[in-house]
Amino acid sequence: MAARQIKKLAAGGIALGGTVALASWVFGDDNHTKKQFGHVLAADNLKSRPTKPLPTRSEQLKALEDEVYDVLVIGGGATGAGCALDSVSRGLKTALVELEDFSSGTSSRSTKLLHGGVRYLQKAIFNLDIEQYKMVKEALHERANLLEIAPHLSYPLPIMLPVYTWWQIPYYWSGIKMYDLVAGSKCIKSSYVLSKEKAIELFPMLRKDKLCGAIVYYDGQHNDARMNIAIALTAARLGATVANHVKVVSLTKNKDSEGQEKISGAHVRDEITGKEWDVRAKCVINATGPFTDSIREMDQQTVNKICAPSAGVHIVLPDYYSPASMGLLDPSTSDGRVIFFLPWQGLTIAGTTDTPCEVTHHPSPTEADIEFILGEIRSYLSPDIEVRRGDVLSAWSGIRPLVSDPNKPNSQSLVRNHIVHVSDSGLVTIAGGKWTTYRSMAMETLDAAVKKCNLPAVRESATDGLLLEGAHGWTPTMFIRLVQDFGLESEVAKHLSETYGDRAFSVAKLAALTGKRWPIVGKRLHEEFPYIDAEVRYAVREYACTAVDVIARRLRLAFLNVQAAEEALPSIISIMAEELNWSEDEQKRQHAEAVKFVREEMGQQVNRQSRDKIPINLSREEISNYIKRFQALDQDKKGYISINDIRRGLKRQGEIISGTQMHEILREVDVNSNGVVELDEFLQLMACIKSGRVTNSRFDQLAQEAQKNAEEEEAKRKAIPVDRSGGGV
Repeated sequence: MAARQIKKLAAGGIALGGTVALASWVFGDDNHTKKQFGHVLAADNLKSRPTKPLPTRSEQLKALEDEVYDVLVIGGGATGAGCALDSVSRGLKTALVELEDFSSGTSSRSTKLLHGGVRYLQKAIFNLDIEQYKMVKEALHERANLLEIAPHLSYPLPIMLPVYTWWQIPYYWSGIKMYDLVAGSKCIKSSYVLSKEKAIELFPMLRKDKLCGAIVYYDGQHNDARMNIAIALTAARLGATVANHVKVVSLTKNKDSEGQEKISGAHVRDEITGKEWDVRAKCVINATGPFTDSIREMDQQTVNKICAPSAGVHIVLPDYYSPASMGLLDPSTSDGRVIFFLPWQGLTIAGTTDTPCEVTHHPSPTEADIEFILGEIRSYLSPDIEVRRGDVLSAWSGIRPLVSDPNKPNSQSLVRNHIVHVSDSGLVTIAGGKWTTYRSMAMETLDAAVKKCNLPAVRESATDGLLLEGAHGWTPTMFIRLVQDFGLESEVAKHLSETYGDRAFSVAKLAALTGKRWPIVGKRLHEEFPYIDAEVRYAVREYACTAVDVIARRLRLAFLNVQAAEEALPSIISIMAEELNWSEDEQKRQHAEAVKFVREEMGQQVNRQSRDKIPINLSREEISNYIKRFQALDQDKKGYISINDIRRGLKRQGEIISGTQMHEILREVDVNSNGVVELDEFLQLMACIKSGRVTNSRFDQLAQEAQKNAEEEEAKRKAIPVDRSGGGV
């Protein structure tokens, strides 16, 4: 019986429904397709590259005040942006508001994978669960769709599953092959088995002892925050009104002909200016992820909560921890979780954990989660590789909203898939699900909204195969034109191409001259990353309002390296100040908010706390040597090292850096935050470097150079001249 069921599952996986052709839509007359900003959205406009400039944020806010909408979406994450795009593709007058920034929540803090869910397929087979099977099948279709509609932002990624017992090779191989079969014609590439030798050749960092072989399968990977923004921008290009940093204060209601209260919109506040007004809409969609229940409580105070939040932590490590184009899956960690170990944006991302948590707008990683991930990495990598706590460049936590279905009597029954619920007053809620299936979730949500709220849609959903912002004219070799036409560095041009797609030319036009022979344009914001000045200016045109919007979502700097993000902040804020006319006080406020963000939400603070807990476990000889190193910088024998000491040491080495950079060097060690480095703080740093909790310390490098110079000068003073030694000719 079980075998027959599995055969049925396999057979069902081979056949995937084809996409509906655009020509099969039935269109209404032009009067029903008229959009805000006065243009008509015809079928052909969905296919072609939008050429009309994006409305400014002030224009979007004015439209929110003046217009009456068919649909108002609350939430600018992947699902909310997907709902806005689906709505406008149906010919509905659409608005979207987001409390913070597009993708500021869970949608920017994912594992960066587009996947069907190997684990869910395993459960579908062993539990004979047809719902799990359908969920995997749907996700694999959506994976293929995303690779097609945003090829500049997404790409296939081979993922290796190392096997350490012989019997597991056929076990895992059959499961992965089933994954290929369920994908059917949407299979990216066929999975395959590797010998031990070939596995080590492709993933040299892998632990070799007891390794029997490996299985490689393919999933998709993407830049999640940029993908989210691209969805929102595509909706805006097609006529939707989208506005970030707009908070829903309350829902508004009117009584219908039967005397029943029905939602008629929302009272909102612009978080930038503080201005408040009502947005009028026939239907309101709640797509707020972990904050689903807070919006539902605006509709009905006594509503049962349906969100069960769970925190997932990821860390970023240097590129040498993984090959540039091969990921790793640990299918069974020490506590039964699954850990991915993936190359991403030139570095290595590892995660995730799964821990129940409280809902918050500012989740932060914990040391326990970071150590858990590092421990699992150590178990899979070669003993030759020292997995150091100090190699963690950033760490973040994202809140996944598992949900229970309010349509069912047992509210404690959590569902792994998503749910769509319509309240008595007409609030449409979409909750749960995952990044990969945002489009199908949005389609199901709008189907329910159109039906329940009697909306005047002129066609069915048109988002399957609808190209996203930047995809229309993009090719993998487009970056070469950017190099040739603008004089950009190849690395920078490739980054722009793979971030903005065919809109990269618009970004490049904003790039400042470097004053060098090469590159001609494009001043880097940080020497270690390909981000340039023009991206900050372009980010403002794409509705970035704060420094955090830029370092976290428009550029991924905060997610990649918190130290680099903090170092780039002055340049970023200076450019934004020009674009947004910020005062000196506003620039200081933006800097403080951004520093708080990278310290509390991107792991910088937990990195420092981890370091401070390390005991000063140094030998007598080491302490003696480090005291000499300390005194080499503290030439005045004050007992501490100040900014002036750092400036003097750098000048001796021929280096001139800004005061901000000097303060950053000092802050690496200044645990007491009193503006100076005392001997105990310096010894703490040395102990952390010895234990691997701290790596690549600029302060220690400066101190080493100062010690070296001091020892050379001391040697010169002690040297006896030849003519006084009795020697010579």
